[in-house]
Amino acid sequence: MTSAVIVDAIRSPMAKGKAEKNGKPGGALSSVHPVELLAQVFRSLIDRSGLDSAIVDDVIAGCVSQVGEQSGGVGRFAWLAGGLAETVPGVTINRACGSSQQAADFAAQGIIAGAYDIVVAGGVESMSRVPMFASRIGQDPFGALVNERYAPGLVQQGISADLIASRWKLTRRELDDYAAQSHQRATDADFSREIVSIVTDRTNGKTVSVDETIRPTTTAQKLSELKPSFYDDAMAQRFPEIDWTITAGNSSQLADGAAAVLIMSEERANALGLRARARFHSFAVAADDPIAMLTGPIPATEKLLARSGITIDDIDHFEVNEAFAPVPLAWSKHFGVDPKKVNPRGGAIALGHPLGGSGARLLTTMLHALEDNGGRYGLQTMCEAGGMANATLIERL
Repeated sequence: MTSAVIVDAIRSPMAKGKAEKNGKPGGALSSVHPVELLAQVFRSLIDRSGLDSAIVDDVIAGCVSQVGEQSGGVGRFAWLAGGLAETVPGVTINRACGSSQQAADFAAQGIIAGAYDIVVAGGVESMSRVPMFASRIGQDPFGALVNERYAPGLVQQGISADLIASRWKLTRRELDDYAAQSHQRATDADFSREIVSIVTDRTNGKTVSVDETIRPTTTAQKLSELKPSFYDDAMAQRFPEIDWTITAGNSSQLADGAAAVLIMSEERANALGLRARARFHSFAVAADDPIAMLTGPIPATEKLLARSGITIDDIDHFEVNEAFAPVPLAWSKHFGVDPKKVNPRGGAIALGHPLGGSGARLLTTMLHALEDNGGRYGLQTMCEAGGMANATLIERL
């Protein structure tokens, strides 16, 4: 069977993705159009390999809020904006927070199936310029039948996170300790090999090359002073078991960011004289209760382990997206994993969660961590809206 391998994986710095109080975009990357943000990452990926961009078979990009500046087929137009070969097609996909993880999985699966030889997969989200839920304003995204099935209605993810914390008996102190640890781990990590500089002002040559989201002085004590973010009288009546422990501090940060991965068949990489750094080993997608919503990584991981023949103890590094602190904590409790192996370089609580770019960002970080630490297997999983999840296993070569 053809092997799909990773030749390179890079990302932009992570920048604050929340608009300022005056309504103007804020953050180090807020001046950059999302197409141009992803374009710069694509251009860097191709330049680093010395690859002729015309021999790429396809570009698969993840983006969640496909509205406004992100509505025009981000993958295709980012490729063109990067000055790359216009003969290469592109497609943009949306599997919620796992969009660019799914992009990488589709790319690898296409190579394994023999449909492709070379694919660039990645994703982007500019949450300062295209706010979360911008596509839903004044709209019902579910329809009558879904609303009837889950009456009195589906809930936002913050409520789901509070539900998970209560059901797994996770205390506010545990959540805040975990969130503070995310910032400390990210502070201690060296991301220099995976980050490429982004030009934010072409006229003056201004660039950004470091993450601006990490807060080195964050402590559990400071986080404990924050008020719950999602308490609601109606929800409190509907879910009396919730202790309301989710805050802005133990949730992922809104962020601007992009990431990209160069994926090839192992044969083509060898023919081009490019080093295969890791092999895609196994994949899984799963879904769970759309009310609890964020528990999907558990069945996705179980499905992947069953398919792969690899045990949880064989895996050296886990990336479990920190959409909210209860997600990796509940996952870790279920599988009994050594906490030191889970998000050892911090996660979205510290770095931020640019929705469409996060899957490729996690893959990029995991690859570099495996190389730095000599690990063999890395598993990545992400919770996704609607109760879905992806899981991907790679093997460092």
